[in-house]
Amino acid sequence: MNTACRMMLVSALALSSAALAAGDGFTKHFPLATCQFTSTGGNAYFPLKPGRQTYFSNAACVAAGDCDVLDEVWATTKFEVKHIALPIGNGTRDVVARVVEEFETENGVLTEISRNYFAVCQPTRDVYYFGEDVDVYENGKVVGHDGAWLTGRNGALPGIALPEDTFMVGQRYYQEVAPGVALDRAEHKRSAFAVKVPAGRFDYCASVEETTPLEPDDISNKVYCRDIGMVKDDDLELISVSGD
Repeated sequence: MNTACRMMLVSALALSSAALAAGDGFTKHFPLATCQFTSTGGNAYFPLKPGRQTYFSNAACVAAGDCDVLDEVWATTKFEVKHIALPIGNGTRDVVARVVEEFETENGVLTEISRNYFAVCQPTRDVYYFGEDVDVYENGKVVGHDGAWLTGRNGALPGIALPEDTFMVGQRYYQEVAPGVALDRAEHKRSAFAVKVPAGRFDYCASVEETTPLEPDDISNKVYCRDIGMVKDDDLELISVSGD
C-alpha cells in the first residue's frame, strides 16, 4: 500500500474511532469482532517478540539528585501464551495472548511482578491489552494484587496498548477497560523527534501521556521509538535490549 492510500485509511479509521469515543473524548469501544488476533509481531512502536527483554532504570535521575529511590524494571516477552475468553455479541471468542512479564525492584528489593497479556489485531496491527496478573511484594512475600484485571472478568474488556505504526498526534483511547479497577487512557502528544537514552540514540520517536479517571492527578509520560519500542517511562530510561 502506498503512503497516500495508507494515510487515507488511517484517517478513516481515526474518524471511525472518534465516533466511538466515550464522554471524556477517549475512544473506549473498539471493533474487536473484526480483528484476527495473533500473539506475535506487534507493530513498529510495540514489538512482541518472544525472548526479547528490555531493561529500564532511573539511575540518571538518582545520580542527578532528583530521585531518592533506584527503580529498575525488566520486561520480558515470554514464550508463554494465555488463552482469554473475549466477549463478542452473545458469546465468547478464544484469543491467544502473549505474556509479557515485568519484574520491578526498588533499591534492589523486589516490589512487583506482573504478567501482562497482549495480542495484535490484524490487519490494523493495533496491539490490544487484555489484562494483567499482579503480585505485589514486601519483605520477599506477596502482600497484594493491586491493579490486576482480565478481559471477560467483571465486565472488563481490552483496550489498546498502542495503535499501529502510523502514529497520529491527538489520538486518544483507553488502554484498559476494567471499571473500578483499571482505566488507563492515552493521548498522543508529539511525534517525529529523536531521543537519546543509555541504550542509544533513536529517531522517529513519539510521546504518549497516560492518565486515569480513577486517579485524576496521576499523569505519566512515555516515549516510544520506531523499530525499538518504549524507551522512556517518566524517569525510567531504556538501558539495554536483548533477544532482538
